[in-house]
Amino acid sequence: MSDATSQTVYFYDRHPISCEIILAKLRASRGHLDGLRPEELFPHDQDHYGGLAATDELARGAQVSNGSRVADFCAGLGGTVRYLAHKYGADVTGIELTPARVSGAQELTRRVGLRGAARIVEGNVMDVPLPDASIDAVVSQEAFCHVPDVKKAAAEAFRVLRTDGRLAFTDWIANQPLTATDAQLMWEGMAIQPLRSIPEYRSLLESVGFRVISTKDLTEEWGPILRERLAMYQRLREEARQAGTPTGHDAFHESYIRFVDLVQERKMGGVRMVAIK
Repeated sequence: MSDATSQTVYFYDRHPISCEIILAKLRASRGHLDGLRPEELFPHDQDHYGGLAATDELARGAQVSNGSRVADFCAGLGGTVRYLAHKYGADVTGIELTPARVSGAQELTRRVGLRGAARIVEGNVMDVPLPDASIDAVVSQEAFCHVPDVKKAAAEAFRVLRTDGRLAFTDWIANQPLTATDAQLMWEGMAIQPLRSIPEYRSLLESVGFRVISTKDLTEEWGPILRERLAMYQRLREEARQAGTPTGHDAFHESYIRFVDLVQERKMGGVRMVAIK
């Protein structure tokens, strides 16, 4: 396992949102876990900025519809996989690197009865375990920032897509070059690889054969979302402290605080891009 892979797995093994935490919250609110419905997970398992509305935007960009064959690169706990299968009637395969999140995603999917249309498999998006031209749409949310070679991941998306298939994703960007100190903090706390600007992202996609058809800078939109998410993480941390349970990965909290500041300063930000094969 490479250093980059190990760092990503280390980060997600300690992420403040997990299958166990989601099920504990549902058990506390419902009294039991019997008969869980997909929509009951949505307030808890949409671990990306903007929630369901952001996923709907990607689905529109990727032209996901009933029967679409979709791959979710870096699927995490499978929230997007389940949502696209449940709401849009898509057949969705999530590719996820971290074994603990794969097993967590599979457990959540099993509990809501979506295993027929939604699956999460262990794999690396730089070497995707899917056949050539087998997919109508590839989506990804705030995850390519963890990938050591995004060009390889983009080339894999291009390979598995059918002709005229679409790649739609959101990701972190660097509106300005980060200082060495900030870049190191992002790496140590959240396994963030060197980031690129929007023009650099466009060039990267075009270099593997994509035609970029839509680009939206999300930096302003992310500002309030990230402040709210930081407050949520801090609440979770305090709840764990009061319960006498582990409070999470200290480096993550330190880096996330700085990340929020950098987005407010527009030095970092986000982008949503749609490209066609």
